[in-house]
Amino acid sequence: MRVAVAGATGNIGSLTCAVLRRQGHEVVGISRSLGVDLATGEGLDAALRGVEAVVDATNIAAADREGSVERFAHLTRTLLAAEERAGVGHHVLLSIVGIHRVEGNPHYAGKREQERLVENGPVPWTIVPATQFHDFAAMVAGWTEQDGAAAIAPLLVQPIAPADVAEILAEVAVGGPVGRHPDIAGPQTQDLVDMARRTLHAQGRRVRLVPTWSGVFGTSMAGEVLLPGEGARIAPTTFEEWLDSQAAPSAT
Repeated sequence: MRVAVAGATGNIGSLTCAVLRRQGHEVVGISRSLGVDLATGEGLDAALRGVEAVVDATNIAAADREGSVERFAHLTRTLLAAEERAGVGHHVLLSIVGIHRVEGNPHYAGKREQERLVENGPVPWTIVPATQFHDFAAMVAGWTEQDGAAAIAPLLVQPIAPADVAEILAEVAVGGPVGRHPDIAGPQTQDLVDMARRTLHAQGRRVRLVPTWSGVFGTSMAGEVLLPGEGARIAPTTFEEWLDSQAAPSAT
């Protein structure tokens, strides 16, 4: 198949491109650095010519709800309109587990709008909600790290390996549209603070972690809000297996 991946140079997008190519599919990368700009639409029609399926693995950073919703909506509308013009038969959206249970998170508000547009859009679709990735905890600590300390919420999560997400997205893309795909998650529940501590230790970094609900994430995300729902698809890679790959090289 000829499959396009939006966000092709990002973490999940690049892994998804690699999986599809390994399986023998023709992959079209959609990214500004590859000459295709979703914000303006430049190069998009040419990129989607002959494409049968599109995987949207784009990500957006926005500090406020209005900005997040506006940016996700603009990029999604632009992509869906171009897909309709090109006759694309399947739009696959990578989303996040729990976004419909959390109101105060700007990023989640943008993802909800993105889902709404896909569900009501002109292209047959599949939405794949994933739990947080294995590298999420260290990334969150990096957002607040200052003077050797970082604030981090004690979220309960069931993290999934980025490589497993890519495998599932590739599988979904070459199949037919199914609407809302079951949640995808890793095999174990974890505490985000403990995940961050273990990841930083494996990377040879010393950061004092301060558990708090007054930082990036509030108590609306406490408890089982971010855990996968019933019937979830459980990916094989454990956090410990992923962590082994993050270990800092030994000094020689």
